[in-house]
Amino acid sequence: MDITIFIEKWIWFGSAAVGFAILFNVPVRTLIPIFLMAALGGIIKLLFLPYIGIVFSSLLGCILIGLLSIFAAHFKHSPPFIFAIPAVIPMVPGTFAYFTMKGFIKLAYNTNPNEFEQILYDTVTNGSKTLFVLMAITIGVYAPMLLTRKESAKQIKIPLLKLGKK
Repeated sequence: MDITIFIEKWIWFGSAAVGFAILFNVPVRTLIPIFLMAALGGIIKLLFLPYIGIVFSSLLGCILIGLLSIFAAHFKHSPPFIFAIPAVIPMVPGTFAYFTMKGFIKLAYNTNPNEFEQILYDTVTNGSKTLFVLMAITIGVYAPMLLTRKESAKQIKIPLLKLGKK
């Protein structure tokens, strides 16, 4: 791909994320980091897309966004999800979801048995891609936050139950 296409995509990923961030009413001080995280995550997705497919490239982009959101949260004194959620929304597979629903509608009104198998195959393929990309987005955003949380499970104190004692 040409470098101008990457710059254009970079701007569109960041702009879409900032638009959703404004829609979610995030603090103004978080808009620049959201733009940068969405742009970097989207470019990582586009760079790896031809080599490892849409699911794993989305996972890599979302892991980067998840990691960057932790660092941005410390610098901007906001929760990491304020940065991560608007930044990953441009990665949601809307086209695959649209064609899945369109396939379901075609299946409901299909009267030609010769076309049924192809429509069913396309619908299941698009639905599977949608599901797996959404799972990759969820895992990619949440895994860095889960792995780098402040308090480990060993430090959590659970009071012991005293059975039989009043």
